[in-house]
Parts: sequence; C-alpha cells; structure tokens
Amino acid sequence: MTQRTFIHGFHAVLSRLRHHPESIHVIYLDEGRRDKRARDVLKLAGERNVRVIPTEAARVDDMAHGKSQGVAALADPIKLARTLTEVLEDIAEPALLLVLDGVTDPHNLGACLRSADAFGAHAVVAPKDRAASLNATAIKAASGAADSVPYLPVTNLARTLRELKEQDILVVGADQEGGVTLMDADLSGPTALVLGAEGAGLRRLTREYCDVLVRIPMYGQVESLNVSVSAGVSLYEARRQRSRVVD
Repeated sequence: MTQRTFIHGFHAVLSRLRHHPESIHVIYLDEGRRDKRARDVLKLAGERNVRVIPTEAARVDDMAHGKSQGVAALADPIKLARTLTEVLEDIAEPALLLVLDGVTDPHNLGACLRSADAFGAHAVVAPKDRAASLNATAIKAASGAADSVPYLPVTNLARTLRELKEQDILVVGADQEGGVTLMDADLSGPTALVLGAEGAGLRRLTREYCDVLVRIPMYGQVESLNVSVSAGVSLYEARRQRSRVVD
C-alpha cells in the first residue's frame, strides 16, 4: 500500500499541483491567509479539482512538524525512476549525475535537488545510511525539484561508483586538494559529480573510486562552499561545457 505523506510550503505544494495533481488527496490551507500565494493555491486547486480545507494555522504547522508557511498537502509519493538502471535507460544524452557522500542536513539535500533540477542532472544519488532522507523538510527546501529529479538512496556507495565506472561514466570528486580545477576537467561526456559534506568532505573510500579529483577555485577569504552551492557551480560548469560541444 502506498504511504501518503504531507508536503508543505507554497513552492512544493504549487509544484505538485502543476505537475502531479492526481497525487494530492487534500490540501490544508491556513484559513487566515488572503495573500497572492494563498490565492494561487486556491485557483490552481480549483482548476485541478483538488479539495482545499481551510484550517487553523497551528494545525497546518502540526501536519508539517514545524513551520509550514500555512499550507500542507496530503499526497502520494511521485513515481520517478527508482534505480540507476531506469535512469540511464531513459536518457538520450550523456548522463549527468550528482552523487552526495555523507550529506546529513535535509535543507542541504533539498537545495542540492533544486540545483540538480535547474541544471538538468538526471538523478541525485546518496547512501542510505548516514545521510539525509527525502523527508518533508528536504522536499520543502527543494521547492518542487523533488517531484522532477529522482533521488536514489543506495546501499553501498563505493559499489555504485564502481558500477558507474564500468559503464564508462567519469566519476569526478570535488575536493579542495584536487589536482585540477573544475574548469580544466572534461565534463562534456557521461559524468557523475561526487560531493562530500561540508567540512568532512569526501570519505576515503569514495575518493579512491573517483577517476579525478577537482577543486573549485576560491578567490575570497572563505575556504569552502556549502555543498549545495558547490553542486550548483559544478553542474553549471558541466552544462556549460556540453553546450559548447553542441555549438
């Protein structure tokens, strides 16, 4: 039986209404809101024949287990690709994957999904253990990207990286001690970009499975970037190189 969950926040709920309204059973909206975003939810829900129940703000927050922005939707999970094999079979261009090693903050996971969606990554891969799950907080932070980018938890990340290499996908690890800069690496072919948690970086075994370690040049005083920012920079560079090849 499919397990229904609450998604919350206006970006997440509006995205679900636009793209997968059939998955929503009911929307609970803060009865005191009269602003544009509340009106957008009411209008789109009406067009999609989704029921909206005016609800006390505190109860909506309870559904979201925290701050909800005043809107929560009870919905079925979206049926995106569930395995790397499904992802790779469906794409018609060189694979572009984002691999997260040890990212435990759901806000960072959501932001990484948002970057993955923005720059056309085909999936986000992460270990099942010692990593953030795709919970309501991550879905809200993703601002709708959780409905468009497959998130694939794997049992053994090192084995998954080995399997990607066997399929001629270049495994590129982001590390400030990397031997080449991100811009000097060739990301135009099938690529898996591997990023570690802020501070901890890539685990030793993960580093060993990377074909190349690259660094993002830093010109200011800070020594590192948040993992979601690094993801956005790395994915943008991959897309920039690919557009140059096409041109």
